[in-house]
Amino acid sequence: MTAEVVSKDSQDRLPLSRDRVLESAVAIADSSGLGALTMRSLAQALGVKPMSLYYHVANKGEILDAIIDMVFLEVALPSTTSDWQSEMRLRANSIRQVLRRHPWAIGLLESRMSPGPATLRHHNATLGALRHAGFSVPLTAHAYALLDSFIYGFALQEAALPFKGPDTAAEITTPIVELFSAGEYPYMVEIATEHVLKPGYDFGDEFEIGLNVILEALARWLPQAGSDDSPAA
Repeated sequence: MTAEVVSKDSQDRLPLSRDRVLESAVAIADSSGLGALTMRSLAQALGVKPMSLYYHVANKGEILDAIIDMVFLEVALPSTTSDWQSEMRLRANSIRQVLRRHPWAIGLLESRMSPGPATLRHHNATLGALRHAGFSVPLTAHAYALLDSFIYGFALQEAALPFKGPDTAAEITTPIVELFSAGEYPYMVEIATEHVLKPGYDFGDEFEIGLNVILEALARWLPQAGSDDSPAA
């Protein structure tokens, strides 16, 4: 028997476990979308009968709770020992990268009613970084909501676009611009020809631009040294 066959046989004989179930669930969602994740498809991917899964997970809802927690586990945790803007920037870019790997998670990150430890640790660390920066409790809540609205909204928009990366918009945009030849949409022609169709255009660059605007605006909420003035909560 060859080493390859022994290795495959050993893999096939790996006992079913909760970790294997959840890792396979993430793999199915990553490759085929959340709609493809069912107890039947999960059992098929693991080479077991569907009833075997219930020894490790109660139902699909528990699976969703757990794999969302696995997604949060991949996100960089903000620290209270560094500049808050750098930490929020690190977190934002980390979430964006994680959601590129797991686009099915965009609409689920804040939806689960039974958050796991990684989820709770992430939220607590983010709140802590903002509080240590000097934001009041109400302003911390406002800042967190504003940042997440931008991050998740951008991730959703980016995932939906029919082009990805630098210089990929032209293939989609050029035929659309041809529809504007009658002159009815001059501003759309302008933005396309003078911006979107320029060499090097990458919609993803808008993320850093928007994030910078938000962080600069949030910084103005912090009381200045030696001043008692602060924005109203």
